[in-house]
This record gives sequence, structure tokens and C-alpha cells, in this order.
Amino acid sequence: MQKISSTPNKSTKTLKSKKSTQLKKLLQSPELQFIMEAHNGVSARIVEEAGFKGIWASGLAVSAQYGVRDNNEASWTQIVEMLEFMSDVTQIPILLDGDTGYGNFNNMRRLVRKLEQREIAGVCIEDKLFPKTNSFINGEKQPLADIEEFCGKIKAGKDSQLDEDFCIVARIEALIAGWDLSEALRRAEAYHVAGADAILIHSKSSRPDEIIAFAKEWASRTPLIIIPTKYYSTPTEVFRQAGISLIIWANHMIRAAVASMEAIAREVQVSETLVNIEEKIAPIKEIFRLQGAEELLEAEKRYFGNGKNQSNAIILAATRGEELHGLTRDKPKVMLPIAGKALLRHVVDKFKKLNINDISLVAGYKAETIDVPGIKIIHNPEYATTGELASLVAAKNQFSDDMLVTYGDLLFRSYILRDLLESAGEIITVVDSAMKNKSTSGSPDYAYCSQADELSLFGQDVNLLQISKNKQIESNQNYNKSHGRWIGMLRCQGQGRQWVEAALCQLQAQPEFNKMNLADLCNHLISQGKTIKVLYIRGHWLDINSLDDLDLAFQLHG
Repeated sequence: MQKISSTPNKSTKTLKSKKSTQLKKLLQSPELQFIMEAHNGVSARIVEEAGFKGIWASGLAVSAQYGVRDNNEASWTQIVEMLEFMSDVTQIPILLDGDTGYGNFNNMRRLVRKLEQREIAGVCIEDKLFPKTNSFINGEKQPLADIEEFCGKIKAGKDSQLDEDFCIVARIEALIAGWDLSEALRRAEAYHVAGADAILIHSKSSRPDEIIAFAKEWASRTPLIIIPTKYYSTPTEVFRQAGISLIIWANHMIRAAVASMEAIAREVQVSETLVNIEEKIAPIKEIFRLQGAEELLEAEKRYFGNGKNQSNAIILAATRGEELHGLTRDKPKVMLPIAGKALLRHVVDKFKKLNINDISLVAGYKAETIDVPGIKIIHNPEYATTGELASLVAAKNQFSDDMLVTYGDLLFRSYILRDLLESAGEIITVVDSAMKNKSTSGSPDYAYCSQADELSLFGQDVNLLQISKNKQIESNQNYNKSHGRWIGMLRCQGQGRQWVEAALCQLQAQPEFNKMNLADLCNHLISQGKTIKVLYIRGHWLDINSLDDLDLAFQLHG
């Protein structure tokens, strides 16, 4: 059964046929085919996007990726681990450069099983001794494996594969090792009889003569593969005429990467600036694209929070803050600096810390001076003559099925927002039962609730009954004393959004609408029979209304 992956490209493309089947078709195609080297996940994606129909997982390149020599210094498990990343992000087949099979016939059997589990389409093994030496390293003639033993590896691999299309390619090193054409042909025939799906004939000559001679004698008894690294100047048409089945461009991605990295590193080290190289390298957004960042964002929308839509935030900040006198002459209150950054920046950072990145701000006074990044700015042009509900209506297009509404001059500890996001209810509001907010400026909003805060470890099921400027309400004996201060923060989810939208429409018909605030909205909803839940807190917040409040704000910073 083929593994289904949730990797970025697989979620946006139609799944192709089984990878092993794709490779077998490439080998058996009447047309000359090509595959390109890759050595990690990102290079594999680049190869696929370039249009290649297959990937060569080069032993040299993957070893270089790890910074070790091509002498089996990287273990076969490390190779397979890298292959898994490459396979997960691509849909085209990968043919592994499996060196000598990483041991004897038993190692070969285990290797094939592990490759199949990771959807690797095939493996190429070479008839040299373990540990192998790279074919192009200068030195004396390299010893070759015993033919019978090597045939045993091929048979063991074919006997252990579960996928009938998994391919085993036998790579012949006779011409590399200084043997003649007849020895190469003798080995090719033995490997063919042992069950190899294709023969790879290798040469380090700068001319293709011995490769063409081998192809002529072999006469297409099985698919024939070549790696023209040394005889790269030979026209490709020559290989077509010779009946070659597949060409492997074997190490050019790693070499291109190294050349580019060396040049960039030297330039930056000498110049001590990035200005000379920034336009020569891939933009960071291209790296994000290759990593599948867009797919993750889409997945978060589908799956984050047990299937709920991600929360968004609406910040009401249209007023000047006249109590702060000259400090707000050229900027709104939310842009006043606190501990080195704007008040609004503190608020936005709290939201983003909890992965609330869709943030809208309703601005009015000196809106053009608001330069905090990562937010949408909505203008309330009538801010001077209207109140909070008019600003909320201006942000109606930003409403969602899980939204937070808060004042822009509110400093609070992160846990308050976290607990609010974890609370249940169509509408939830935050009430400070300790009333430890030391600010004496402004007009406090006192909350009257169905129960007092019992300081319960597990929380309480408490409803809001009314918000009032009066600390005592003598007319209602059920709750004549307030249970805390409402801090100016709401969360609406599910039907709560519909309740708020309907209430705003009803209130807009009233002549005093332009003077109404969020507390009036809450009281109207309660009068309509809507339930507003209460999250009790005990301090750790502050609304900024005066110079004294600014001094107190430093105690809450961080």
C-alpha cells in the first residue's frame, strides 16, 4: 500500500503512479531519459520542479552533505534517513547510489526492505569491495568484487523486495579499475542473469569511446545507464544513437551549491556587508516556498485548535487620551513609549505570542503616526464625536467566529489572554475580582456577576449580570455589591459573533448610539437574554489613562 503523505507538494498536486513503477518505465522507455543528482530535501524539490522525471541520490553528494568522505564514512542508516526527507517532499522516483550494498548479501536484503518502506524506487550497487573508494579518486587500480558474490547480493535483493517494480541496478567498475571491455561484458552478463533490472557502465575517460563500444556489444539486452561526468562534452545525440536508456547527471547540484556558497562566503567576509550579494542569492521567501510554508498556513486554518478557526483580534484605539496632556499632542495614546517600545507594540506582542496574528486596530486621532507592523489599520473618521461602539462597527468586516475585542490602552500579563482563549462560552469577559488595578484615573467599570470569585483552582461557571460605573446598585438586592472590575476585554465565538452583530444593529437605531461603549453592548446583550461568561483574574493588568498610570506601567512590563 502506498504511503500517503501530507507534505506540501503532495497536498497541492495529483498523486502520480507508484514511484518504483515510474522508475521502471523510465528504464524501459524507448526514448533516452535523464535523472539529476540531489542530496537533501530542498535539492530534491528543486530537481523535481526543474522538470526531471527522477532523482539520483548520489553517494558522493550525500556524503558531502554530511561533510564526510565518499568511503562509507556515512552509515547506511544516515543515508536512509536523508532519503526519507527527500522522498517525503517529492513525487518522482529516487534511485539510490547504494555503493557496494553496505556489506554482504544480508545487509543488502535489509537495505532493500528499508528503502521500500520509504518509497525509494530503486538502488544501484557497484561491484567493488566494502568499504568502497570513489571511482574518481586517483590511486592504484581498485579491486573488484568476486562475480559470484556480487551476483548473490543481486539475488538477495530481488528475493527480499515486496514491490515487484523495485529496481536493482548493477554498476560495473571494470573499466574504472583498468580491466578491458571483455571483463566488463562478462560481468554485465552475469549480473543480468542474477536478476539486475539494468546495467550501469562507468568510465573515467574523457572520451566516450569505451562506453560506446560497450553499448554496441551489449545490444540493449537490458536497459543501459551511463554517468558522463568525465566525458561531459560529448553531444547527447551520440548517446541516443548508441541506445543508452538513462543518463545520470551525477553530482552537479552539490557542486553548484558548493561553488555558490564559497563565492558568497568569501564576498561577505571581505566586504563585511550583505549589500553586494543580496540580489545574487535566493530571496528568503523562496526558501519558505521550498519548505512548504504556505501549506502549513493552510493546514493551521484547517486543524489549529481542534478544527476551530484561529482567533483574530480587534483593538479599539481611536481616542487621543487627553488626560495625558502634551504627551499625546502629536500621537495617540497607544503610541506612547513604555520601556522602550510603544504601548500598542506591547499589546500586539501579547497577541502574537499566542499565535493570534490577524490583528485589526480601529484608529482615529493621529492615525497616520501609528507605525506598529503586523496589524491592519481601520479608520474611524468620526472618532471625535463617536464612542467605542462606532469604532467597533467600523471593524465589522473583520469579525470572525472567534474574535477578541479589547481596548488599545490595556496592558496585561500573557496568562490572562491565554486563559481567555481556553475558556468556554459564546461570549466571555474578563473581571478582576481583586480590584488590584491601582489606577485612580478614568471611570472604573464595575462588574456584577452571578457569583463572587471563590478563588477556585478549577474555575467557576459565572455569568455577567451587569456592568456599571457605580460600585453599588441599591435597586437590585441580588447583587448590590460589585464582584470586581471589568478590564475591557471580550472574546466572542460561535453564536457570540451573531449576537454582537445583531445587537450593534439594534443599538445603532438608538439616538444615543454615538456615545455608547463596550459596557453598553454587554448590558444590552444581557437584557436580550444572552449569556456572557466571566473569567475571573486577580490583578496583573492596567489601563493607561494618566501620567501616574505610565509610571505604574513599568511594573507590568515583561
